[in-house]
Amino acid sequence: MKKFNLQEIYKYVEKHISIFHQRRLDYVQNKVDLFKILKQKNPYLFRAKNVLTAQDLIKGFLDAFLQSQEETLFGDFIEGLAIFVCDKVYGAKKSELTGIDLEFEKDGVIYVVEIKAGWNWGNSSQIRQLKINFANAKKLMRAKTGKKVIAVNGCCFGKDNKPDKGGYLKLCGQQFWELISGDEKLYIDIVEPIGYEAREKNEEFAENYAQIINKLTLEFSQKFCDDGKINWEKLVEYNSGFKRIIKKIKI
Repeated sequence: MKKFNLQEIYKYVEKHISIFHQRRLDYVQNKVDLFKILKQKNPYLFRAKNVLTAQDLIKGFLDAFLQSQEETLFGDFIEGLAIFVCDKVYGAKKSELTGIDLEFEKDGVIYVVEIKAGWNWGNSSQIRQLKINFANAKKLMRAKTGKKVIAVNGCCFGKDNKPDKGGYLKLCGQQFWELISGDEKLYIDIVEPIGYEAREKNEEFAENYAQIINKLTLEFSQKFCDDGKINWEKLVEYNSGFKRIIKKIKI
């Protein structure tokens, strides 16, 4: 175990949180498409909420669409931070084992870790695959090193009061950050650098976001509104309709 250097981690966070903000901004500027959004979100939900204006509808669709993208982008950042921390402290390496993110040794024990941003992830099939990946990884690492191997599903935030899942540990939030760093307070200490230039970055994002909403609202109004009123039938047909092509066969 190497001596923990908090300032080094702060520098990493400040650099890479800026990358997160830039990727978030780039996504809004270059990858947001009206028809893609309308295809992927639930028009029935917004009808049930009695949304009446095109701008409110577009903002609701866009907010829901971007939330999933932001979670993915931020998940990449926070998982990268965890790997960086563990490398600095325990010399962890990116794993080449199937379904495993990193490997490291601590107190004579080999840890094989799959990292998730949050604790509430995965359906039954995904959990089943996780268990298979862990079982295979533990078998391979025991044969390779002759040492005890512990599999860990590390979650960057949240809590799980029953970490022993039978075959692997699920360590969330404070427990996970302490495992990979040896510091029980790291999960709190990283909050400050994550907020680096947040106000400036979010002001820039908000300005571009407003432009996109205005642009999409105009485009939506031209294609899915009649005399300023949302044509829900046309919207739902675009979102969910299927035009059947019947071929007449002459005998």
